[in-house]
Amino acid sequence: MAKYITVEEALKFVKSGDEIVTGLGASEGRAFLEQLHTISKDIRNVTVVNCLPMTNFEFMSEEHADRFFVDGWFYSPTMRKLHKNGNASYIPNNLHQAAVKRLDHKKPNIYVGSVSAVDEHGYLSLSMGNTYERRMIDVADVVILETNPNFPRTFGDVQLHVSEVDYLINVDYPVPTLPPAPVSEKDMVIGKLIADLINDGDTIQLGIGGIPNAVASHLYDKKDLGIHTEMVTSEMAKLAKAGVVNGTRKSVHKGQLVATFIMGDEELTEFVRDNPSVCIMDGFYVNNPFNIAKNDNQVSINTTLEIDLTGQCASESIGHIQYSGTGGQADTSRGAYYSKGGRSIIALYSTAMIRNRETGIREEKSKIVSQLTPGAIVSLQRQDTDIVVTEYGVAYLRGTNVRERVERLIAIAHPKFREELRNDAIAYGIIGS
Repeated sequence: MAKYITVEEALKFVKSGDEIVTGLGASEGRAFLEQLHTISKDIRNVTVVNCLPMTNFEFMSEEHADRFFVDGWFYSPTMRKLHKNGNASYIPNNLHQAAVKRLDHKKPNIYVGSVSAVDEHGYLSLSMGNTYERRMIDVADVVILETNPNFPRTFGDVQLHVSEVDYLINVDYPVPTLPPAPVSEKDMVIGKLIADLINDGDTIQLGIGGIPNAVASHLYDKKDLGIHTEMVTSEMAKLAKAGVVNGTRKSVHKGQLVATFIMGDEELTEFVRDNPSVCIMDGFYVNNPFNIAKNDNQVSINTTLEIDLTGQCASESIGHIQYSGTGGQADTSRGAYYSKGGRSIIALYSTAMIRNRETGIREEKSKIVSQLTPGAIVSLQRQDTDIVVTEYGVAYLRGTNVRERVERLIAIAHPKFREELRNDAIAYGIIGS
């Protein structure tokens, strides 16, 4: 049976050379991590493994860089700064295999995470997600969970009995939230083009950001949409409350909104609280492409930073620099591609303002390119790229040859770059003259 302890007592379990795995996003175990730096003088070579951390904790500061190192499955702004300072490194992964592959390498000494309060039957809920949390809890030498009455009880593969936990810490901080991303005029144009590709009864996957939010805003005239996604967002909750999302036509998990974690605003937290229609399940299951494909008419909607003329998507790095992570892009894109009637959609702006390293001046550059920026990581291979959308239109790539891809992608590039792209395609031998 779990023993209740304080944060100070929990910190005494950390030893030099340990690996500490924390929950994803809102489940990160804030009280423990806020005080982790206080034992800095007593330990060394401690690795903290996280995913999309929402807080810039003191142990991450340069002052403690010689004591703590951070590994990440998905970078946030905090992780990008740590990486630049040499105190963090990215773990290449597809989301559905993140935990499995890490455990092939090393199991955690300590798992720390945030959960709901314990109920009268001795059960608690993993609450905001089970991307990898349960798998780590099952194998960690020491499991420390922060029980918080503000964290919602959720349903699915998230119930845990106190007998499966070593130590509990009573805490009472608000659930970390993520404010909605602003939506631009360009986002709305792209969002409308994508929404027109979605039919009544489709099952969708959406991420976060201006473009996904714009897509959601154009879906209120749809009927009977389902959701099978890695992440439950605030916009999904609004669609469900409006009756647009009900899951009645899903092939599997009919009537349920299936996901692996939750991240959004306070309204989303209240939507998932004690809501049996929201089913939070293991990331290995939810994001397995073959499980995704069990839903007919599955539509994945993802964004990329850059795409080349053959369809390779660089979605997680800017050149050599790790910016975010592969996340579930490859998982969900392939799952939708394999689905009967499914579609995989990749969205991006046609251009971006990029600083010239020599002059320091920001210049407009095409995001559809003849060759990816040197060092760019290919998150989605060209054979998995299906439909590409910019503010200039829609390019259908499924089954096309390279010449057709080049022409179709140039057609949705910014007009002022089209001639240059065509000339480059010939000069580089991508297509013949």
